[in-house]
Amino acid sequence: MNVTYITLGGHVEVEKYRFLYFVIMLIAFILILSSNFTIVYLIVVHKDLHEPMYVFIAALLINSVLFSTVVYPKLLIDFLSDKQIISYQACLFQVCVFYSISGSEFLLLAAMAYDRYVSICKPLHYPTIMRKATVIILLVLSWLLPVCHTAVPVIGNAQTQLCSFTLKGIFCNNSINNLFCVNSRALLIFGLVVLFNISLLPLLFILFTYTMIFITTYKSCGKVRKKVANTCLPHLLVLINYSYLFTFETTMVRLDSDIAKTARFVMTIQMITCNPLCNPIIYGIKMKEIYKHLKRLLCQAKVP
Repeated sequence: MNVTYITLGGHVEVEKYRFLYFVIMLIAFILILSSNFTIVYLIVVHKDLHEPMYVFIAALLINSVLFSTVVYPKLLIDFLSDKQIISYQACLFQVCVFYSISGSEFLLLAAMAYDRYVSICKPLHYPTIMRKATVIILLVLSWLLPVCHTAVPVIGNAQTQLCSFTLKGIFCNNSINNLFCVNSRALLIFGLVVLFNISLLPLLFILFTYTMIFITTYKSCGKVRKKVANTCLPHLLVLINYSYLFTFETTMVRLDSDIAKTARFVMTIQMITCNPLCNPIIYGIKMKEIYKHLKRLLCQAKVP
């Protein structure tokens, strides 16, 4: 069988620092898995956390684990390999999953913002609106819609002829479009539609809901404002962090030839490490109910 391979040319002096890279990223991957699964475990085990807000947090952390699983295993293998290559089909699959999960992140954050909006602005209707069925539908749509969106351009490019076989990155992303001999105008336009539907539109919705929340709470007493801030601030921190990193990734793809190789490498490592590590820390410390159970779990672990 004829298999087309793409060289991942974004690595910096991997021959010299391969073991250092491997150890650092392996530790980061282990921390990501352990920290995210710890918070998810607490939410699953404790019944007082079986509320829509915490269910969405668990889904967001699982999404972070999926995101890391798509990138880290291949990255660790590449650090120990003489050649950093990937088959064209595997590269397209990684692109599809990577952007599907990225879109799910925005949609899950939008679902969380909607949950907070209903809870704060329409508290009497909250039990009626945020039922178990509603939560399930929002979760399914958050994961299904991005897959349907990103699969179209990936399938469309599956038979596209390549004129270059070196990708300026350490994993596959939309930079793969720069390898095609001829780019489909229709698929490029559809890609912009995908970007709007699974990132910009949810972001605008989140900004709208939090604006309405702040307008509502501004008229309330200080105690209510403090309570709202304690529940909404972690979500906003995660949103700001992820939006910043996603903008980084998009910028690197658009300025493919204008970014120094070392700068691209450092920014990419930052992008795939910060968000999956920061999310469980933010929710574990800033969410009072989760922190309470986390503190109890850590105290039990210290007792011989």
